[in-house]
Amino acid sequence: MKPRLRLTVVLSLVVLGASACSMMSPPKSPMSFFVTSTGNGRGADFGGLAGADKYCQSLAESVDAGQRTWHAYLSTNGAGAVSARDRIGNGPWQNAKGDVIATSVDDLHTSNKLTKLTALTEKGTVINGRGDTPNQHDVLTGSTPEGKSTESTCSNWTSSGDGVAIVGHHDRTGLDESAPAKSWNSSHPTQGCSQAALVRTGGAGLLYCFAVN
Repeated sequence: MKPRLRLTVVLSLVVLGASACSMMSPPKSPMSFFVTSTGNGRGADFGGLAGADKYCQSLAESVDAGQRTWHAYLSTNGAGAVSARDRIGNGPWQNAKGDVIATSVDDLHTSNKLTKLTALTEKGTVINGRGDTPNQHDVLTGSTPEGKSTESTCSNWTSSGDGVAIVGHHDRTGLDESAPAKSWNSSHPTQGCSQAALVRTGGAGLLYCFAVN
């Protein structure tokens, strides 16, 4: 085989190989943050952090964003307590429409861009907030404003009965103009851990989900 022909064949094989790899490994979805479009129907019982992460992952997969690893923004308490801020990666994060909601963990917990119109679901839809029927602005976190552990986690996300959980307001709106009322991650405790209790409080058992990679 002549050198020029051999080079052409090699280059063709390289191109074909690259095309095959591209077909086997679809690009990651640009979305790296969302609010779950629905709760799991069991109130605050997700089967612990692992179950909550799995729930985020399943919703991401439903919209072709499963190439990333997703974690729920939840804290736990007790032995081996985990802070939500330590389990969501480093950022930046953007919603389904490409809006950057925070550039880093510190930015997320200080001057983030979360509002009712940017805290979108995995489907890119807006969630009901205060003034809508029903109001679903409560999002489970179990966290302080800094994203750290609290005692209010519905038995570390395994209870659908007794207990309470800290929630944040995805729409940054509450009964007054206080900091808790406007907090995205630490507004107030729920009335209980059951689905009915979460609904009475102003939520639906929703989670914040972040891509960690």
